[in-house]
Amino acid sequence: MFCRFVSIVFQSVAKIELSLGATPTRHESAQSNGSICCMAIPGDEFVQHTVKAQTVFQGVGLHSGKPVRIVVHPASAETGIWFRRTDVTDRDPMVPALWHVVEQTPLCTRLVNASGVAVSTVEHLMAALAGCGIQNALIDIDAEEVPILDGSALPFMDGLTRTGLRKLSAPVRAIRVLKPVTVEDGQSRATLSPSDVMRIDFHIDFVDAAIGRQDKSLVMNNGTFARELCDSRTFCRQADVDMMRRNGLGLGGEPGVNAVVFDGDNVLCPGGLRHADEPVRHKMLDALGDLALAGGPVLGHYTGIRAGHSMTNALLRKLFATPGAARMVTCDDTTMANLPGFGLHRGEIPRVA
Repeated sequence: MFCRFVSIVFQSVAKIELSLGATPTRHESAQSNGSICCMAIPGDEFVQHTVKAQTVFQGVGLHSGKPVRIVVHPASAETGIWFRRTDVTDRDPMVPALWHVVEQTPLCTRLVNASGVAVSTVEHLMAALAGCGIQNALIDIDAEEVPILDGSALPFMDGLTRTGLRKLSAPVRAIRVLKPVTVEDGQSRATLSPSDVMRIDFHIDFVDAAIGRQDKSLVMNNGTFARELCDSRTFCRQADVDMMRRNGLGLGGEPGVNAVVFDGDNVLCPGGLRHADEPVRHKMLDALGDLALAGGPVLGHYTGIRAGHSMTNALLRKLFATPGAARMVTCDDTTMANLPGFGLHRGEIPRVA
């Protein structure tokens, strides 16, 4: 509960500052050493980061099919990640990127503030922010749904690292898992257990032979997310596409452009897969994005078995509701080296046709 209290206090203060139009950052330097961090603070290498300058992404929403533009702005230390709906003028447009405002939906991660203002399909952008080691940003968005772009986190990673990062004058705080917690629903299960590193294990099993059974395990440090996961695209079965279309969803999906569609033995995607196990890699990408809503990087071992967005959020809710299951820690050099984004260089980001 202490982790949640600290996170909510910081976010509440940040909201007041952002509502007043304050998005300053400190300790700026224009000198670059080739990494995505474009400055140095003498004697302090393990601090929070934001983007160096505004970064713009445009596209369509996967489910709405509507055009949308987002602008990722620099933000001060302790701000956290906030969305601001620029198209909303009659209610509070500020939506925090935190686990306790997630509305349970099976197909994407949707955030809803107390005024009912929502931002949906945030998981790929959140994964990219975590994968870059960005803890603070204000994200203007002119529609409800984050653009799907190519269906992966790659365009977000590319844009954010092209802009570069700026260090801030506050230490990174991580959420260390102290006790195993598990949630289950039928054959699906998700667990967080203690670990000195952030590790994600995932298992999927589909009747479609083109997907089948896939397992993967990765320690999420030293650029692993960029090299191994960020370019893996969202996927679904043809039967799911038909169901979504009947229900007015998936209207922005286009096989090969922003999604991979499977039908039995067939991959309905011009150009094929980026990885033989692209589906399980994408599930791990989603898991990182959903865990990034914890209010800080998670130091723990996540295991997902047929898990999805709702289950990962239920896992965070159980983690913070279980006494003694987690605590917030200030990161030192050893801890930082075990977090996503630390030491990342732009050259590690894949290039795809």
